[in-house]
Amino acid sequence: MEREIIHTSNAPAAVGPYSQANRIGNLVFTAGQIALDPATGQLREDEIQIQTEQVLKNLQAVLQAAGSDLSHVVKTTVFLKDMAEFKAMNEVYGRFFPHDPPARSTVQVAGLPLNGRVEIEAVALVP
Repeated sequence: MEREIIHTSNAPAAVGPYSQANRIGNLVFTAGQIALDPATGQLREDEIQIQTEQVLKNLQAVLQAAGSDLSHVVKTTVFLKDMAEFKAMNEVYGRFFPHDPPARSTVQVAGLPLNGRVEIEAVALVP
């Protein structure tokens, strides 16, 4: 199977030597998304809820460019700067995955790019 590099202007451009996502067959592997506004390239310096919403909108845009969407995500990894914000992040996350949510790991990290509060990566099926 060939690997297809996924790129969309509806999500933040990669800021290093990586792709927004890779599609291999019917699987999509996304890069981690932080709360960058794709229109401005600036980090949403808001509360964790606003950052989580932007992150998931960015993931949705990348997945759509690959022929998938959030309803086909099978696994996510959430990186939080502060685990004390887990509950607030989780409330927003749950709105984006209302039915049959994917498997998930959540870890606290020492830091995130641009001092973001949350980063999320995903693996999804392409229907």
